[in-house]
Amino acid sequence: MTFDVQVEVSLRPGISDPEGATIERALPALGFDGVSDVRVGKSIRFSIDADDRSTAESSVQSICEKFLSNPVIEDVSIVVSGQAEASDGSDS
Repeated sequence: MTFDVQVEVSLRPGISDPEGATIERALPALGFDGVSDVRVGKSIRFSIDADDRSTAESSVQSICEKFLSNPVIEDVSIVVSGQAEASDGSDS
């Protein structure tokens, strides 16, 4: 079965976010006042083949810990959506 995965990686609270700070400083010059606490993260979307949702979630967690994030300074949010549409083998 194929599952759709959405991973959101963000810096943990208290970790300096220079990219977020740069964006926050630039916004008033562009006419956007009142914006604060800007934090930048990354969003990763992919599909994964697994026997069941539990196996898919476990695999994605391992991928995040070993490759997609730095668990020391980043938090990860994982959403594994039901089974993605399976191909019926036809080429429409």
